[in-house]
Amino acid sequence: MSVRDGPPGAVAESLAPGPVLFARYAYPPNALGYCGPSDSASLLEAAADRSGSVDLGGLRSLASRFEGAWPYLQLIAGCNGISDPLDARVVQAYWVGNDLLRQVPSSSLVSSLDERFARRAGRNFAPMAAAAPLGGVPQHNFHVFAVYPWLGLLRAGMEGPPLTVLDRCRIRWGHVEEVTGDLVTVRSHLLSFDGLRLTLDADPAVEQVRRSIDGVGFAPGLARGDVVSIHWDWVCDRLSPDDLHYLRRCTRRNLAAVNAMPRPGPALTSGE
Repeated sequence: MSVRDGPPGAVAESLAPGPVLFARYAYPPNALGYCGPSDSASLLEAAADRSGSVDLGGLRSLASRFEGAWPYLQLIAGCNGISDPLDARVVQAYWVGNDLLRQVPSSSLVSSLDERFARRAGRNFAPMAAAAPLGGVPQHNFHVFAVYPWLGLLRAGMEGPPLTVLDRCRIRWGHVEEVTGDLVTVRSHLLSFDGLRLTLDADPAVEQVRRSIDGVGFAPGLARGDVVSIHWDWVCDRLSPDDLHYLRRCTRRNLAAVNAMPRPGPALTSGE
């Protein structure tokens, strides 16, 4: 395997430092108390930093305590010969998607899942692992669709909350319609469930999300027509055309993988 440490290249140069980029996506669920250490104020401050003065060492320590995300970062980095799980390219691959995911074999993803979840999931581990060779890729939406219990609960007949959590927890994209103070109106494609399959609605819906608290946020200068990434009810970043391509592709691949699973998803809870 070739070692890819060294100059990140043109794509990575446009990214925020890896720990800061991680904080932008990790903050929304952390602020809700769903994952990671109870220090959401530090994450918000770090994710919004534009001066370069953020304590990257402290932020690295916080990031490593996100038990759901951290092993995926290690997996992606390892399969690409990158020594730092918080390299910006690795962080982007996990939350949004990029070319690094092509270097992660499904067998490596299965092995990682086995190491983390086989004992905890018991007989429910097989369908979780099945999503990997069916085309699943180790972007965040794989964890949401294949590892979390919500799809299994939907298939078991529970309505309402499971679909809402699946939709909010995944990384999704939205087209900016209007910016009003701390809030942004976007058009985005919501998840639907037909009793067996998760799909994206063909027609976009209008929703209002947050870009900041009292002006402190992650994507300043937004304007109508921008495309943004959204996690829960927060705008995390502005997406380039390549970013949007990868996020759409990873979302659709992971949806196709879980829809092809022979059994419902497992009832397993794990952090972001």
